[in-house]
Amino acid sequence: MTYQPFFEFGTTRKSRWTVTSDHAANTVPTFVNGGDLGISAADMNRHIAYDIGAAGVAQELGALLDGPVICSNFSRLVIDPNRGSDDPTLLMKLYDGTIIPANRHAGPDELEQRMVACYRPYRSALDTLMKRRDNPVLLSIHSFTPQLKGRPWRPWEIGVLYAEDDRLARALIDVLHTETDLTIGDNKPYHGHLLGDAVDTHALKHGHLNVLIELRNDLIETEADQKAWASRLTPLLEKALSHVGL
Repeated sequence: MTYQPFFEFGTTRKSRWTVTSDHAANTVPTFVNGGDLGISAADMNRHIAYDIGAAGVAQELGALLDGPVICSNFSRLVIDPNRGSDDPTLLMKLYDGTIIPANRHAGPDELEQRMVACYRPYRSALDTLMKRRDNPVLLSIHSFTPQLKGRPWRPWEIGVLYAEDDRLARALIDVLHTETDLTIGDNKPYHGHLLGDAVDTHALKHGHLNVLIELRNDLIETEADQKAWASRLTPLLEKALSHVGL
């Protein structure tokens, strides 16, 4: 079977929304060290390898928002499709206390192989989805661990991340504050911009509305939780978009 670096859902849907899950899977293709990064199964099932629960939330949001969804089919430890193509963290060698043996001595040839097989096909497919309309909206779904090793507990249930174009993000934060009792991270637990990242490349550089949502992964571990969060967020996202007025 030919390796498929991404999966798409609902590519003929008609709304402005395009939904992504950049870190959807913990798959390691066989061409990468025989399909083994050299870390334990427990580590491969942690947040360091993929965004737990994000793919399910993204797929359900796409169905409810009537927009296409793209999900990666390779671990972020294989290569990170959310990073810029020249970002030094494309191949993580150490993440949250875990050394990644298959990446430790990976050189330019190994990086290029993973770019060709994983990174560029994913980014190209996302580019195609964003170009299907003149006024697309990019919704990027991620999840975060409640606590990094040796770090404080993260209290936020949802984070709304943005860069300099915060039109949709600000509208969503306002709606969340007005209509929910959630603990909301305003550009937390991370700042929402890295030069050349997926949002920068496929939305910011073209003036398209965008928002990146981070959900705490202990809240979306099950399919039922993922569907419930998607159902909760859908009307809030639609309301936020209507408030932007574009």
